[in-house]
Amino acid sequence: MARSDKSKQAPGKAKRWLVRGLKIGLVGALAGLVAIVVAVIVAMQSLPDYNSLKSSPNGQMIRVHAADGSVIVSLGPSFGRWLSYSEIPPVMVDAMVSTEDKRFYHHPGVDPIGMTRAAWVALENRGRGRRMQGASTITQQVARNIFLNNSYSWGRKVREMVLAMALERKFSKQQILELYLNKVYFGGGAYGIDAASRKFFGHPANSLDLPEAAIIAGLVKAPSSYSPTADAEAAVGRAGVVLDLMQENGAISAAEHANANLAGVQMAPEPPQNSVRYFTDWALPQLDTLIDEPNEPLEVYTTIDLGMQKAATGAVQANVSNGMQGALVSLDRDGAVRAMVGGLDYVTSNYNRATTAVRQPGSAWKIFVYMAALEAGYTPDTGVTDEPVTINGWSPRNSNGRFAGDIDIRTAFAYSINTVAAKLGVEVGFPTVADMARRFGITTPINTHPSMVLGTSDVRLIDMTRAFASIARKGVAVTPYGITKVTTADGRLLYEHRDDTSRVLVAPWVAAGMTDLMQTAVSTGTGKAAQIGRPVAGKTGTTNSGKDGWFLGFSSGITTGVWVGRDDAKAVPALYGGRAPARAFADYMKVAVAKRPVEQFETQVTLPEWQLEPDEEAYYGQPDNGTEGMAGGMMVDENGLPIDRPRPAGSEASDGDETAEPDPADRPAPPRLDQQWIDNVLGRNRQRQPPPQPTGQRPNNP
Repeated sequence: MARSDKSKQAPGKAKRWLVRGLKIGLVGALAGLVAIVVAVIVAMQSLPDYNSLKSSPNGQMIRVHAADGSVIVSLGPSFGRWLSYSEIPPVMVDAMVSTEDKRFYHHPGVDPIGMTRAAWVALENRGRGRRMQGASTITQQVARNIFLNNSYSWGRKVREMVLAMALERKFSKQQILELYLNKVYFGGGAYGIDAASRKFFGHPANSLDLPEAAIIAGLVKAPSSYSPTADAEAAVGRAGVVLDLMQENGAISAAEHANANLAGVQMAPEPPQNSVRYFTDWALPQLDTLIDEPNEPLEVYTTIDLGMQKAATGAVQANVSNGMQGALVSLDRDGAVRAMVGGLDYVTSNYNRATTAVRQPGSAWKIFVYMAALEAGYTPDTGVTDEPVTINGWSPRNSNGRFAGDIDIRTAFAYSINTVAAKLGVEVGFPTVADMARRFGITTPINTHPSMVLGTSDVRLIDMTRAFASIARKGVAVTPYGITKVTTADGRLLYEHRDDTSRVLVAPWVAAGMTDLMQTAVSTGTGKAAQIGRPVAGKTGTTNSGKDGWFLGFSSGITTGVWVGRDDAKAVPALYGGRAPARAFADYMKVAVAKRPVEQFETQVTLPEWQLEPDEEAYYGQPDNGTEGMAGGMMVDENGLPIDRPRPAGSEASDGDETAEPDPADRPAPPRLDQQWIDNVLGRNRQRQPPPQPTGQRPNNP
């Protein structure tokens, strides 16, 4: 009987425990639901407004364009232009929803069905080291990308779910999609569909078609594996899966799927990453001084010419032997940098020898010595003497060890005669030479010892090239620049370069005289290897120790400087500016000026006003000799020699007829006051000119 009572009580007790368990579970679930609701409400209240969420990228995209508009490099995390939901192509929205969250429009931020499926997969794969995957909705991804990180933990997952539900309560589905499509990472540094579209297809995202949208949507799962630039075949294969999902989800029809030509999508070519980076490393830091825009993506348009850059790289590599380095800078007539090579290989060494390295220029420095002399009154035809000279105990010698005797300035420069440069330095004063170098853009320290005339002060290649470009521009200052304009991704202009021609460094006749000297140096002197079949003016430079070789010159509006040497500054046997540097210059310039018209140099030296009378009347007007009228005046021919004044036909002037006015028709026409007349009068073509009166200390000749 007792046993029967116990058997009857057991089911009742189990039932009570079951009811009790259900109650506890219900209370616990209710408490959990309340806790979640409270957490969501608290999270929703702490969320920033929508505009704050939009303006939270942690970097700035910079796309750099060459002179022809092509993209040469993209830098920084690329966020592209922010597209509003209405600007995003519907196929892009459908592709992303079908691929990443097909129940996006029906769940409250988390997808219970997706979570259940992911939990079942995780249960099946327990012990295999695989974590739960596929449970994150688009809203959860937005929450993770903006507020959290990608580290995996149950605590982070719970916070992600709470934030996702809070986002769904505070913002609309369209706003969440807009955030997602503008912030999700697609690989290659591209965040958001606009950056991805520009990187992979070369155009903004608002014009994406179905195949392109499928490729972009397929990248989210594994950006590095499916990147079109890394593996185009894998990207197309993944895009095919996206199209299948879109058709399955009802976003596209079977016909649209069939007509989507994934193989025909045009991918944007990868920009060059080697020598052009020397240029971008130099140009882009200048943005800090040109614009004030720290957040918006930028389009930077530059002066670099990719064809000229390729030719410059090839010219340097072809003329620099093992163990040596080379650099080249090429400027257009207004200072635009068309090519810049900072070394043989950027990947191996990103040190920019064109803009950073300081080396002795050797005889290339003599342009400042000779310009100071020309400004002081010398001309290319002025006579000088190549002879032994000692200045304060320093005795320069010529590279050939001989002395030429009486020559002119033109010959002395063409053959880079050191003794004449030393004499000129004494005549004009070493501080004057230093001032001339400063005037033409040399920014490094300059010494004023006598040996400075031979280039013992360290300089940068870009500064020396700038100086030569200013001579080519007839004495007007040239400032190298690499950025022509800067805009935002939507085309708003932030900066545009303006050419400044207001700074005149020397008078045009000084620049013309210097060009005359440099043209002779290439035609018959030390720079003959730089000839390219059209007029070239330039100067070689070789240090006495053989550590540095230079050639700088210009032709047809392009000025180019080349340096060759070793990074460790060790001497190089047979390194002369007239060899490898001049040959590299010629190899490059033949390509650089090939499509430009041949330009003759204006080397005729027009004397300054202080050496000429102010107008023609001073020579051809009424003679001011105290007599009245032409009859009492003396007439001269084009050489300045007196001539007899013809009398009018039939006139019979008496001895007292000195003041009679002759027939105007009988007056000889005055010669034209031009360069030929000046040359004839000054005897420029008949004899060597003596040097001007010296103003400085004379050298001590032994």
